[in-house]
Amino acid sequence: MRRMKYALAILLILAAIIVSAIPIIQRKHLNTETAKVVEEFLSAPEKEDIPYAELYAAMLDYNDALVGQQNNLLTDPWSYEQTSFDLTEYGMEDGVFGVLEIPAIDLSMPVYLGATEENMAKGAAHLSNTSLPIGGMDTNSVIAGHRGYSGADYFRHLDKLVVGHKVRLINLWETLAYRVVDIQIISPSDIQKVYVQEGRDMLTLLTCHPYASGGKQRLVIYCERTNGGE
Repeated sequence: MRRMKYALAILLILAAIIVSAIPIIQRKHLNTETAKVVEEFLSAPEKEDIPYAELYAAMLDYNDALVGQQNNLLTDPWSYEQTSFDLTEYGMEDGVFGVLEIPAIDLSMPVYLGATEENMAKGAAHLSNTSLPIGGMDTNSVIAGHRGYSGADYFRHLDKLVVGHKVRLINLWETLAYRVVDIQIISPSDIQKVYVQEGRDMLTLLTCHPYASGGKQRLVIYCERTNGGE
């Protein structure tokens, strides 16, 4: 009987160790995967068979069409979850459009088009029916991320940003440099808070707030384009 109790105690201890290790394993896996995707994107040579000029022109048209129309387009979750562009049609099978970098919180994440559950699980995601992240006057590209996901940080520390911090978005053509200009906490229904602002070239970061609250509010980091790559 004593041996059985001893063996049971050992099993319970081992089970507790395994359970406590799961988040650590998940975090390491996700961090490794996102870092790998980022590295592959940044180091990939330009492929001659990809119609970059055609894609860029189509994205410019997309952004132009949004101006003054977002109140008709951002009406429900489907409107920002659907993928604005199917990059596989342009020869990009991994679906990665760019890399988001925020030096102040040591963040580097791949960016996908469309805030689907799948894309949000893999990294940061562009909200469809907001400006595509290619820059330009009268644009506001909204990039969303989980406030932590399966042990990985993702946008967990976005609340540490302050006005003046630098943000970079590296897309298929160039590095777009921004600085934080405003920080707000809004309700999920305040869609107008992420509309295009006339005469401005913006990138807006969006995540749940407070941390681990079930998404009661949204933390919004407004960034405006600056000159240069830093």
